[in-house]
Amino acid sequence: MSKTFTERPRHALNGPTMGTRWSAVFYAGANFDVDHARRALQGAVDDVDAQMSTWKPGSDLTRLNQAPVGEAAQIPSMLEQVLRLGAAIGKASGGAFDMAVGDVVSAWGFGPHTAAQDSIRAAMAARRVPAHEALEFGQGTVTKRAPVTLDLNGVAKGFGVDRLAEALFSLGVHDALVGIDGDMRAMGTKADGEPWTVAIETPDPDRRAPHSILLLSDRAVATSGDYRHFVEVQGRRLSHTMDPVRGAPLLSPPASVTVIAPSCAVADAWATALMVLGPEKGGALAREVGIDALFLLRDENDTVRTRRVGHTFEHAA
Repeated sequence: MSKTFTERPRHALNGPTMGTRWSAVFYAGANFDVDHARRALQGAVDDVDAQMSTWKPGSDLTRLNQAPVGEAAQIPSMLEQVLRLGAAIGKASGGAFDMAVGDVVSAWGFGPHTAAQDSIRAAMAARRVPAHEALEFGQGTVTKRAPVTLDLNGVAKGFGVDRLAEALFSLGVHDALVGIDGDMRAMGTKADGEPWTVAIETPDPDRRAPHSILLLSDRAVATSGDYRHFVEVQGRRLSHTMDPVRGAPLLSPPASVTVIAPSCAVADAWATALMVLGPEKGGALAREVGIDALFLLRDENDTVRTRRVGHTFEHAA
């Protein structure tokens, strides 16, 4: 083992973003400017939030949502990347991942406004056009071909994790673990040369505990679940993950789906898509497209069953 490698100091930074916090653990040389790194990391996620937030009235996404149908809207490059990625995964998943659920998210109170019965009824009655069919891309522009309201909660957080990784890489850091609210991306290894350890959470709304442990190097992991963000309607807990067909929260989703992919944005979007599809259709599609996924399924007595797709999760502790 290289002495120089083992002597690099370990740094742990964090900060606010998207209503939660980002984190970064990494190794760098003794003269590394940690304050500059902190500013770069915070700036990276602030840029994502400024472009993709539905909570900020002045965000680029809000401006796009307000643009008239049929009018080409100028959009910044990061937002274009995410919209193109979301449209591609939307198409590949048969519409299970759909960015055009902003009206549904807002109606059920998962956005900046409280739930409203009139809005819920309108969202469920609306003729729904998936984002991958409604959006037409140009060079730095996007045109809505149908009156859709976009929401990027199923991909923006993962994209923010990727931007954290890119910010550190641009500063010469090649060994790091970065994350936002449990979605993580591993770069290189820990100081001892071993992979980074990442916990997959038990789907329990009342406590935080690990269900299993992953070992990651140069990969990303994202989880979508029903146990952190939900509303209760007539004694039934409804997840923040939306059914694009019904225009309402999923009725019987898996407890959680965890996906491993080269980028966190891809893992994030596919985790959402597989939540919508469920273990049977979702598992079949994951095998077909070569995605490693872990489904945690809750029985009637709250016992959690596991279904694995791909080789990676076979080695989860």
